[in-house]
Amino acid sequence: LLARQAGQVDIPCKRTNVFETSYISIMKIPAENLKKRLNIKFAGEDGLDYGGVAREWFYLLSHEMLNPYYGLFQYSANDIYTLQINPDSGVNPDHLSYFTFIGRVIGMAVYHNHYVDGGFIMPFYKRMLNRKVQLADMESVDPEYHRSLVWILENDIEEVGMEMTFSVDQDSFGEVTTVELKADGANIAVTEENKKEYVSLVTAWRFSRGIEKQFAAFMKGFNELVPQNYIAVFDERELELVIGGLGEVDVGDWRRNTDYKNCSADTPVCKWFWQAVESFDNERRARLLQFVTGTCRVPVNGFKELHGSNGPRKFMIELVARLPDNSLPRAHTCFNRIDLPPYKDYSSLLEKLTLAVEHTVGFGLE
Repeated sequence: LLARQAGQVDIPCKRTNVFETSYISIMKIPAENLKKRLNIKFAGEDGLDYGGVAREWFYLLSHEMLNPYYGLFQYSANDIYTLQINPDSGVNPDHLSYFTFIGRVIGMAVYHNHYVDGGFIMPFYKRMLNRKVQLADMESVDPEYHRSLVWILENDIEEVGMEMTFSVDQDSFGEVTTVELKADGANIAVTEENKKEYVSLVTAWRFSRGIEKQFAAFMKGFNELVPQNYIAVFDERELELVIGGLGEVDVGDWRRNTDYKNCSADTPVCKWFWQAVESFDNERRARLLQFVTGTCRVPVNGFKELHGSNGPRKFMIELVARLPDNSLPRAHTCFNRIDLPPYKDYSSLLEKLTLAVEHTVGFGLE
């Protein structure tokens, strides 16, 4: 574990413009100070940050800063949820500063045991670990390109008359430039004898094309919080989990690692709660988890490692008899606790729980 610095650091921001206001705040603060306890201050909100507000901040900010709309990242060729750096991010003249900021934020999440909501292509994590990207890594990112390179390896390219050199064309906003994969590559023909070298070089180019400066800026920010030797013990899949937590919500693990107050697992309201969770799809389960804990991500080793304001704290259901039975459930994200009113039946609980999960935003003092 990384040791937290003494004291706290205030990070003012606006919920309505969380990306830009957080960028301004974070980039003003010396990196060492970001190792202190985080005190996120949403403008106009009176929530005390014992950890829950910070978790929601990471959740909201990651949705914004990783959004392809801003042009810093783009989806992989194969899906619409894993991201890669956009080679054309330079349309924003300050893009390298933003990549340093994003590296800092992800470094802060790792440092303070929080999670980022959003994932990168697996070769991105490999590059973070300074590990060589292989042809096999291409398959999950760009299957068509992968197939074409495999075909080159498995067939006699001289026999079919393929004419290639150690160079590739790179398109940026309609302007095509030739990139040499090695010195004088444009004048070196690809043959049966050297095609393995070509595939290796073109694979490395595919994952680094036009993004060297952006990636270096990202790692500069990340390493200001998390030293390289700390992540060197992980492989790329473990690093993905360290940064993002678990995506799929395991309801059985969740139930096994839940505490109860003023009720038990056999109390009708608690039985109905779990019946509702079982009926939810994974997205709504993640939304419920985010409503109660401040993040939709589960720690690497499951629900037993949920953290609250002062260290490990399991998910808790509390039955609050004084609440009207037509009121919404209440969440206490700093303590991973949900307060349930004494609902009369399952349909009432399902209706109110769904309403709370889908429409509740913001923090207030109790």
